[in-house]
Amino acid sequence: MNMKVETLPNYRIAYVRHVGPYGPGNIQAMEKLKKWAKEKHLLNKSAILLGIPQDNPETTLPEKCRYDACIVISNDYQIDSSIYEGELPGGTYVICKIKHTAEAIQHAWVEIFPTLQNSGYQIDNKPIFERYTGDMINNEYCELCVPVKPL
Repeated sequence: MNMKVETLPNYRIAYVRHVGPYGPGNIQAMEKLKKWAKEKHLLNKSAILLGIPQDNPETTLPEKCRYDACIVISNDYQIDSSIYEGELPGGTYVICKIKHTAEAIQHAWVEIFPTLQNSGYQIDNKPIFERYTGDMINNEYCELCVPVKPL
């Protein structure tokens, strides 16, 4: 797996939340976010989209799982009441670029944790997320971003 370590800044985000089983509802949330962002002229080549599963489906009932479809916004952007606002903490992340398919994502989850331990890192207590930048949005790639700290 192609992995690199990056220090990410804090991201101010606008987001749409889906509550329920992960899957088609996540896609609907992302489409709703993209529609909003396009109307606000935020969906351009420099846009950063994020998909944040807030809960572990192995420990949270499917109907209680939360997924946030997000776009990074500038600190001075005035947000309206049609969307939520939040912040994603920065720090050290392991970034893995993968094909955005269910199989590739599932394979990455199986591979990433043993690989992290062998590289001297452990997962930090921050959200894991998918990041889409530039051409990735249209070319079906994403980056899995896993917060880490040294062992």
